[in-house]
Amino acid sequence: MVVAGQELRDLWLGGRALLLTLAFSLLLSVVSYLVATNQALNYLEQRESVSLTLKVAVAVGALLSLLAAADTISGERERGTLESLLVTPVSRQRLVAGKLAAVLSLWIGAFAITTPYVWYLGRGIGVVGESLAAGFVVGTLVAVFLASLGVLVSTFSGSNRISLSVSLLLLLALFAPTQFPTGAQQGWAANLLLRVNPITAGEHYIGKIVVDDHSWSHDTWWLVSPALGAAVFGVAAIAAARSISLRGGSTS
Repeated sequence: MVVAGQELRDLWLGGRALLLTLAFSLLLSVVSYLVATNQALNYLEQRESVSLTLKVAVAVGALLSLLAAADTISGERERGTLESLLVTPVSRQRLVAGKLAAVLSLWIGAFAITTPYVWYLGRGIGVVGESLAAGFVVGTLVAVFLASLGVLVSTFSGSNRISLSVSLLLLLALFAPTQFPTGAQQGWAANLLLRVNPITAGEHYIGKIVVDDHSWSHDTWWLVSPALGAAVFGVAAIAAARSISLRGGSTS
């Protein structure tokens, strides 16, 4: 908690998180304006507008956590402050856990910003509460997954530039399936790829809940990948804390 508190102060009072959330709010404002300008939206199109806004919020909110996580260890190493952190009476696992908790606050902030947009777009069709709940669950799982991935990359990267570059490259690879044409998403192979990718699976689940009005239990299989990704990479990021070194890479 001490580490998380210090990281939160550095992240938010230092202005970095405020700048990122400001950029996020501007992007979400543009998206919401574009989907709300059509005054003749029918019932289904309103649901699709809410779904699109939520998907953008989850994707970009999780991206903010990834960017902050990619700086956690490699950034301290470059700024020359990692050595002082390692000699404090806190285990390396707790150090990484505190940093991970702090970067996830970016997703919480992004979700708070998203709430009034979803309310405005979904008012009158009885979908606001369910949409926000689905978005929060999926977004939290995806944010934990990407933040843990960023911490892992940062732990073993020799420089902050490498950490950010590798993290963004992995993010692009994860988002690539969302750009496939509809025809390329048919068949068992494409379906499997969408299901095992935490990002595409999470966004598909949001669409099933918001647009198709399915129950939460109807498409639970789409949540397996985000949940496993968050759990496995979260544990891996904390376990890898034992390998933190002043030069980057493993201490062994």
